Amino acid sequence: MGKQIPTTTSFNLPDGREVILETGKLAAQADGSVVVKLGDTMLFASVVSATEMREGQSFFPLSVDYQEKFAAVGRIPGNFFRREARLSENEILTSRIVDRVIRPLFPDGYMNDTQVIINLLSSDGDTMPDALAGLAASAALAVSDIPFAGPISEVRVARIDGEFVVNPGKTAIENADLNIILGATIENVMMVEGDAKECSEADLIEAIRIGHEAVKVQCKAQLALAELVGEKATVKRVIEPQPEDEDIKAAVEALIKDKVTAIAKTPTEKHERKEKFKALKDELKEAMLEKNGEEWMEENGHFVSKYYNEVQKYAIRDVVLGEQTRLDGRKPEDIRHIWSEVDYLPSTHGSAVFTRGETQALATLTLGTKTDEQMIDDALGLHFNKFILHYNFPAYSVGEVRPMRGPGRREVGHANLANRSLRQILPSEDDMPYTVRIVSDILESNGSSSMATVCSGSLALMDAGINIRSHVSGIAMGLITDGERYAILSDILGDEDHLGDMDFKVTGTDRGICACQMDIKIDGLPYEILEKALEQARQGRMHILDKLNETIDAPREDLKPHAPRMEKLLIDKSFIGAVIGPGGKIIQEMQKETNTIINIEEIGDHGHVTIASTDRESLDLAIAKIKGITQVPEVGDEYEAEVKSIKEFGAFVDFLPGKSGLVHISELAWERVNRTEDVVNPGDIIKVKLIGLDPRSGKFRLSRKVLLPKPEGYVERPPRERRDRGGDDRRRGGGDRDRRDRDRGPRRDRGDRDKRW
Repeated sequence: MGKQIPTTTSFNLPDGREVILETGKLAAQADGSVVVKLGDTMLFASVVSATEMREGQSFFPLSVDYQEKFAAVGRIPGNFFRREARLSENEILTSRIVDRVIRPLFPDGYMNDTQVIINLLSSDGDTMPDALAGLAASAALAVSDIPFAGPISEVRVARIDGEFVVNPGKTAIENADLNIILGATIENVMMVEGDAKECSEADLIEAIRIGHEAVKVQCKAQLALAELVGEKATVKRVIEPQPEDEDIKAAVEALIKDKVTAIAKTPTEKHERKEKFKALKDELKEAMLEKNGEEWMEENGHFVSKYYNEVQKYAIRDVVLGEQTRLDGRKPEDIRHIWSEVDYLPSTHGSAVFTRGETQALATLTLGTKTDEQMIDDALGLHFNKFILHYNFPAYSVGEVRPMRGPGRREVGHANLANRSLRQILPSEDDMPYTVRIVSDILESNGSSSMATVCSGSLALMDAGINIRSHVSGIAMGLITDGERYAILSDILGDEDHLGDMDFKVTGTDRGICACQMDIKIDGLPYEILEKALEQARQGRMHILDKLNETIDAPREDLKPHAPRMEKLLIDKSFIGAVIGPGGKIIQEMQKETNTIINIEEIGDHGHVTIASTDRESLDLAIAKIKGITQVPEVGDEYEAEVKSIKEFGAFVDFLPGKSGLVHISELAWERVNRTEDVVNPGDIIKVKLIGLDPRSGKFRLSRKVLLPKPEGYVERPPRERRDRGGDDRRRGGGDRDRRDRDRGPRRDRGDRDKRW
């Protein structure tokens, strides 16, 4: 078989950079495969879908996996096996944003196993590959024969220095105050996810508009690529229509529609409503069994269940649209009852319970040191995270029994949304030297547990004494429409999430939006409705903020008594080695003596030293030791010194950590001292003053006597006048010295001198 001849097409991003789509060169046996190139960054995507549905399949088994190859940036994985392992959180999040856009676009009734795999093969280190993953996946579908109502694409839109930029680089994003990823078809926006530094609703909508225009260009390029590929891409598989039975559908509707409507109009709580609908379904099955017999039910029971769900969904939606009344009796804009409490757990560094309706989150907060930072080893680089948020969704929160497993993709996604929301209001690193971990355990759930996590996390931050400016609140919104009528629902229930046409979550402060996540399930959502939904969400956020402020409206003035205290010192980087010591000896001894944790990091011309301890006294002791090591002694400074050794001519003392000097015997006391040990002995603590620094040796000269009162009647001796020794003749070796040498006669040699002594 000869070399594959690739088919390519390209388009330009708004800033002029060229993106190339290539197919036909790699992975020829996949149903569709594409390579996306932007400069030196290359992504490969493949898609394979089974030709037949598995027997009894009742849902669409789609899997989307995005993975970054470490070789793409010339790195070897740092794990034990030295190979790519399970997906990282970043890879899971990228997989989710692709899945959420493409999943609704497969035809109803298409239930064949389908797998999309996206790999980062090459990276320039600055191009953000997650913004290209959706394009790669959709292009692979576009050149395949798999039925798909695309193409779609995804772009990142960031506002940098007041300007909106499409697909900016990693370095540029660091200066962005708004950063979203948007997924869309040519006609409709499907998904939006991102964060902002308290932006307005209008700014978010403008970013969505700009992103959608960029997506349209990318979708047209995929259609052009499919045309170049030809019949393989343009002729899709024929899907056998799902069997229908209009007679059964009519019978089911006649039996239950009015009863479903009656339940929908009667305000009930989740479990009561669930039991009523279950009883109604059982009643329907009994009626159909009695009328048609057991054999008929075995053959047509799936139709009965299918049409029951359809009638239930239609009837509930009709009640909401027609009467603007919801399942629990609320009006569309109403928020469920809220109560919250802080300091619930006495031994944690911060804690809060937040309950809204039938959704409850317990947040616990722990303060740690730099050694507690989360190390993230992604293909694009190794970095450390000092704000960690974990989200747990146990089965009991919805009254179910399920094996305990690790967090799934849903838990990772919800934690990420809450993390990005709260991160926007954290103090700067200079003002918050701690590593912070928040854990949100969902104790009860009926809609929007991720938003409850945001609220409970905000309360826990204030309870812990973290200096945040204000609370962050979050709300989940829904939309139901039949094309003519629509209802925007605030604080949606779990049932409304399932029945609705759009759900989106918005978090923010009283100043603006901190994060958002939107999933739009219908075609042609007008921007006017989106604007109204965002405004209604803003009003709901303000209501929830008021409730949070009723519980605690400012951070506590101090940390909990058992929380670690932390101080940060700046030292000249020349002292870093002195603080650490040879092989870490000095810093280890300091930590042991003071029962503290000390970390040093070189940043620029300074060493950033953080000291942590649960005891203020220990913290102060460690600070004093470090300041002692890094302090530059100046003449006139006074110290408490320890006598280390004594000599005939004076005592050597340690007056600062790592610094010692001599107290000459003449500086021990005002009176004449014959022996050093008559005044001081090793181990004595004495007060001394720095009186001089030998410029040649760098040794410190210290005095004890200048800090002592002078004896009564003490007369200061006048300074002795030095005799003139001949001026310049002395430097030339002449003068009096030459005359003395002549008078003495010839000098003895070394041997004679030794004999004399």
